[in-house]
Amino acid sequence: MHKDGEEIHVTEEEATGAVKPHVGRWVLGVSLVLIVIAMTLVWVIPALFG
Repeated sequence: MHKDGEEIHVTEEEATGAVKPHVGRWVLGVSLVLIVIAMTLVWVIPALFG
């Protein structure tokens, strides 16, 4: 944290009081891939046997 005149500048970690791991990005990415695979199977399997 540092002060420029009347302005106080803090980092994101100082403002939130925590470190933000990027786990949310991994969860969203993996879930998106799983949904695409599941929807593809739901569409392809009936087309093969129907």
